[in-house]
Amino acid sequence: MNAITLLELLSQVGIAVALTVLGLLSRRLGRATQAKPGYWGFFAAAALVISGAALRLLNGVTAWWPLDTLDSAWLPVLIYNGLPALGVTLGIIFAWRYWSWLLAENG
Repeated sequence: MNAITLLELLSQVGIAVALTVLGLLSRRLGRATQAKPGYWGFFAAAALVISGAALRLLNGVTAWWPLDTLDSAWLPVLIYNGLPALGVTLGIIFAWRYWSWLLAENG
């Protein structure tokens, strides 16, 4: 495991923490405004991002998936990049849906 892999892990953990904070803030706001609970998507998004980071860490430590095999190169790409990308996309969708009223306020 090299320094670049550690920085990738740190960035994914930071994104997961940011999504978790958004989920906690959304839950508090929903309780105060009696809104429907739509904050669960932030926690699901954080779980996807952290699972991609955990699998990357597992492979970096144990080398359980050889990345130099060309016949099955799509699976590591799907795990390493697909899970975090799906998590960030889900977080953006829920943030837009849950917090869009802030952009609609005129003043």
